[in-house]
Amino acid sequence: MSALFEPYTLRDVTIPNRVWMPPMCQYSAAPEGPSAGAPGDWHFAHYAARATGGTGLIVVEATAVSPEGRISPYDLGLWNDTQVEAFRRITDFLRGQGTVPAVQLAHSGRKASTDRPWKGGAPLGPEAHGWRPLAPSAVAFDEGHPVPHELTVEELQRIVGEFTDAARRALAAGFEIAELHGAHGYLIHEFLSPHSNHRTDAYGGSYENRVRFALEVVDAVRAVWPDDKPLFFRISATDWLEADGWTADETVRFAAELHAHGIDLLDVSTGGNAPAVRIPTGPGYQVPFAARVKAETPMAVAAVGLITETGQAEKIIANGEADAVLVGRELLRNPSWARHAARELDAPVHVPDQYHRSV
Repeated sequence: MSALFEPYTLRDVTIPNRVWMPPMCQYSAAPEGPSAGAPGDWHFAHYAARATGGTGLIVVEATAVSPEGRISPYDLGLWNDTQVEAFRRITDFLRGQGTVPAVQLAHSGRKASTDRPWKGGAPLGPEAHGWRPLAPSAVAFDEGHPVPHELTVEELQRIVGEFTDAARRALAAGFEIAELHGAHGYLIHEFLSPHSNHRTDAYGGSYENRVRFALEVVDAVRAVWPDDKPLFFRISATDWLEADGWTADETVRFAAELHAHGIDLLDVSTGGNAPAVRIPTGPGYQVPFAARVKAETPMAVAAVGLITETGQAEKIIANGEADAVLVGRELLRNPSWARHAARELDAPVHVPDQYHRSV
């Protein structure tokens, strides 16, 4: 049997295969008004296509826990009940195709209030639906970016509550798995890394202080997320900085702590917290970070990063380097990547009745 198409169970949720879709922002929600942050026809078509293509689990893109937690004004959110109703249309369809629906809950921190990437991604002001970003410290992400507001302890606790409320809404919207976004230079990652966290209170300085906010979010969400449903955490395993950054050693240490706090799987990516960093990319370049977490901790892991070929994905799972692979760009190019991979491996995969003539 193909390792890539063997079902995988976490808590009481069984995922039909190990081909998973990572969160990839579409920047296609309304920026304001009653439907702000709610998924629309584009999102439905986008996710439905990958479900009919045999993808075992789909992690819906970074979904903000508050309006100011969005990366752009065009991001999805789960800060009100109108958004819940819109998401349910998607989750119902995904489950009907045998795909497990997951959602990434996020706060973008100092990287908030930017334009859509295809329009340059520059910071936006109030005249273009923008706002002042929030962060652990009053340190701008890059030249040309605004200095963010440094969060008070009281404001941090409010954001913890926003994550909790968003998790409750995610459950009401029909999601089976929630993922907390602790990667790519967004708010939780900003607290983890000394590159972006210059605080001198209980949330900055030592490793123990820098992980405090992340663990508070984890504990609060795990307390409201059902015991029978998995909770994931996405991490950047390294900042790719020679000094004063989050490191792979810290990731391994933190993974063991996250596991003890009820996280079921670590979604292992890298980078995003410092601009203009040289990253040695190549096929599967982030897999070794996932493999190390899997080898040195009790945490289950998913690997991501230029995983494009069927044989490559099969080998990662068969060799025990990861429990699942997150296929991003290839699923954008080919929504039926999982079904094609199953054909190459002579493995079973869901095929909609309407598409059986393609088998």
